[in-house]
Amino acid sequence: MLQLIKTIKIINPLIQLYPWGIPLIIILGIFASLAEGIGISLLIPFLYLLSGNYSKINNVFFKNVEQYLINFKPEQKILLLILCILVAILIKVILSYLYTLLCYWLQDYTLHQLRIAVFEKLITVSQSFWDINKSGELLNLITQETFSASQALTYLIWLIINLCMLVIFSLFLLFISWKLTLLVILVFGLISGLIRTLTLKIKALAREFQQANRYLSNLTLETFTGIKTIRVFGRENYEQNRYFQASKQCRDKSIKLRIQSVVIEPFTEGLSVATLVFIMLIAFYAQISLPILITFIFMLYRLQPQVQKLNYNLTQVIALSPYVKSVFSLLERDKKPYIVSGNIDFKNLKKGMTFKAVNFSYPTQNKLALENISLFIAQGKMTALVGYSGSGKSTIINLIFRFYDVTSGEIYIDDYPLKQLNLAVWRSHISLVSQDVHIFSATVKENIAYGCPEATEEEIIGAAKQAHAHEFICELSEGYNTFVGDRGIKLSGGQRQRISIARAILCNPEILILDEATNALDTISEKLIQEAISLLSQNRTVIVIAHRLSTIEKADQILVMDGGRLVEQGSFRDLLNNNSLFTKLYQLQYGNVER
Repeated sequence: MLQLIKTIKIINPLIQLYPWGIPLIIILGIFASLAEGIGISLLIPFLYLLSGNYSKINNVFFKNVEQYLINFKPEQKILLLILCILVAILIKVILSYLYTLLCYWLQDYTLHQLRIAVFEKLITVSQSFWDINKSGELLNLITQETFSASQALTYLIWLIINLCMLVIFSLFLLFISWKLTLLVILVFGLISGLIRTLTLKIKALAREFQQANRYLSNLTLETFTGIKTIRVFGRENYEQNRYFQASKQCRDKSIKLRIQSVVIEPFTEGLSVATLVFIMLIAFYAQISLPILITFIFMLYRLQPQVQKLNYNLTQVIALSPYVKSVFSLLERDKKPYIVSGNIDFKNLKKGMTFKAVNFSYPTQNKLALENISLFIAQGKMTALVGYSGSGKSTIINLIFRFYDVTSGEIYIDDYPLKQLNLAVWRSHISLVSQDVHIFSATVKENIAYGCPEATEEEIIGAAKQAHAHEFICELSEGYNTFVGDRGIKLSGGQRQRISIARAILCNPEILILDEATNALDTISEKLIQEAISLLSQNRTVIVIAHRLSTIEKADQILVMDGGRLVEQGSFRDLLNNNSLFTKLYQLQYGNVER
């Protein structure tokens, strides 16, 4: 009982989603049980009438029934009792149908609410949360664990209905024969004590199975997203073996859990049969009449499946409670890193962006990714960020987007701290074109219009033409309505990049960020994309991250990063003539500098 109370406390947040649901279902369940109990109890006067020994009834209630039937003939009494029994059973069937329907409705709506709530949290939680947690585990949580949590609510409802039916039928049994009922209660109490020991083991096994299932989901996602790398290095057999071992662990945990779960039913059934034999012996020696014994056994027979279901539902509630805890652990907002939006609506950039003594470290790292960074990015100018891989260039972009908050220091947009700006409004003024283009599993048109869904078809085509994408789009099987496949698999790298640029052009951003947008492309694709970027960059504030230093010769300012520090800044020619880190980077790509 203590374990059940603890489990209900875990599931309580689910109950609060629809607080009226469970009471209504319980009321319907109680009346259904009462109707069935009355119907079965009426078998006693019916059997007495059939045997012609109605006068031998010593129960006050059934004697009162006889008073209502006193004016009827014996055959009419029998027909009336049959009619009453049928009406009672019909009421029970209707009410059972209603509470079953309502129960599954409640599960489906709860599942929907949970998925929406989890998705909302995952979409709004800060980037640091995604850095810490594995994508596969989060995918498993939103697809599988929310379903398991909603199932826990359903099993809890069935458990409560089973308890109500158990109590009501027990009262009817006491009414029919208190001696036999006390014997049954004693046996059922013994069975419940033994089952309680088994459920403790089930809960531990359920937790182990949950962890194994999460690992399998994460491994599956990791394999699917890295399929090309796996094939390049010929590691198919290695990955197959890894998956086999993870799946085997899931299988073994599941089998152990099922063994513990299914043993309860035959165990209780065996004890129930033994109890039935014992009852018949007691009835024989206590000289209990046959109509009462038959009705008692029949009611006990109807009750026995409910006891089995009660034990099964209790087992399932306990087994699924870790999933409820897991889901609501995610939904507890105060325990998650959130980027809190400001309330100032950004209009347009007048001066520029200023970093003042900014320090920053990622949640998964102990060292600083940026150290004491102070810089200014002027409005309407092109600023380039260069440096070795891991020097902090992309981190600066992440902080401008405010995917993370600075560890110390401050970022100003004109005269306002970035933290005070409305996040959605601020980000709507920025477009990003990067080498890691994300194409959604949708049509070409939907991908171009993703950041500007209200755009007309003419505006979408115009943006595609400016991005040098219109020609290849028209050659696709269905033009702009062509479905591009998962992550744009049907498109080449250059085509995906041009769609990304068309997306940025359509949004008409005030600030454009180019994160190594032409890196790793072929010469023809790079030329087309450079032309599109040049057009897109006109009259905007542009921030460029580039490995190919020839692409930033026209930059108004170049910031050179090294080990998370800003080590140099200036124009292309000034830095090239300083024999500095920038000069070394240039020489690595193009050889000696011509002065």
